[in-house]
Amino acid sequence: MIDFSQIPSPCYVLEDRLLRKNLELLQYVQQQAGIEIICALKGFSMFSTFPMVRQYLAGATASSLHEARLAFEEMGSKAHVYSPAYLEKEFDELLSYSSHISFNSLNQFEKFKEKSIANGISCGLRINPQYSEVETDMYNPCIAGSRLGITRNQLGDTLPEGIEGLHSHTLCENDSYTLERTLKAIEERFGDLLKQAKWLNLGGGHLITRADYEPEHLISVLKGLKSRFPNLKIILEPGSAVGWRTGYLTSTVLDILDSQGINVAILDVSFAAHMPDTLEMPYKPKILGAHQEPVAEKHTYRFGGMTCLAGDFYGDYSFDEPLKIGDSIVFDDMIHYTMVKTTTFNGVNLPSIGIWREDDTFDLVKSFGYESFKDRLS
Repeated sequence: MIDFSQIPSPCYVLEDRLLRKNLELLQYVQQQAGIEIICALKGFSMFSTFPMVRQYLAGATASSLHEARLAFEEMGSKAHVYSPAYLEKEFDELLSYSSHISFNSLNQFEKFKEKSIANGISCGLRINPQYSEVETDMYNPCIAGSRLGITRNQLGDTLPEGIEGLHSHTLCENDSYTLERTLKAIEERFGDLLKQAKWLNLGGGHLITRADYEPEHLISVLKGLKSRFPNLKIILEPGSAVGWRTGYLTSTVLDILDSQGINVAILDVSFAAHMPDTLEMPYKPKILGAHQEPVAEKHTYRFGGMTCLAGDFYGDYSFDEPLKIGDSIVFDDMIHYTMVKTTTFNGVNLPSIGIWREDDTFDLVKSFGYESFKDRLS
């Protein structure tokens, strides 16, 4: 049982045992389905945990030079890389950290294929199967005008010379039944080209570690895919599934005020700067010990962040007892797609980062200060 009194505020704190539980399940799927699962750094980049991650997963996927370098230096493996476009000035260095590179367009492939092939890179193309069940447009790569991936009409009957794989990413925290329907669309449009390829990367968005996910169905779907295309190595690259429900963001009530009949508790964290997905997705984060929806006879509060952005708030939550200044507020499931998106907007300090170890001790891994803010500016 985690002792939050030992943890500073604000602080992201990951539980080792919860991460290991996720990794064990991912490893099981990887082994039973005969596929490769790698960690998407865009969703989970907590490199202090990489020694554990690499015990279970096959490596990492990166979307930039810096992520690829992080995978190489901290995970100890070359990355599978995809980006909508690559910078020519960075590409030589990127090659040194990469094993696979997927290109977003034929233009990009033509520009960089000679160097890539000469450096032993396995090259792929990102495809757009024009099918996605993601409801939020911001996260849907298949909407009209999407810049992500090549549609079938842009490709001929054979893969371009030098292309060994195809990469599709159209899921976002979806289940294996969504994947099954997505694979049907992929095979209908790109089945002939899949028979010519060496690998198929099915991207991220597979929320394998969610409680209601059915891993055995996923394994069955993947085995079926492999039976239809025995030539393919299948790769999944989840990010959320690695860090799903592995930790928290601690915070403290700085002030409580009455705002036109609404009780507002101001915290030492920011939704905009430290939990941006709560506003972008949007979704309501769970607070430990709180009723997640207002209860009439309880004490209800709206929580505000400490930046001056008017929209830096989320609510409303009810509590059995009234809150007091100095009380601890702990947000659940704050490891994936949180630390990777933090900013120092308004000069607000970044939360510390820590790990609650499997022996029930707390390890403060990193703290931030003025230099973290100043280094982003000039």
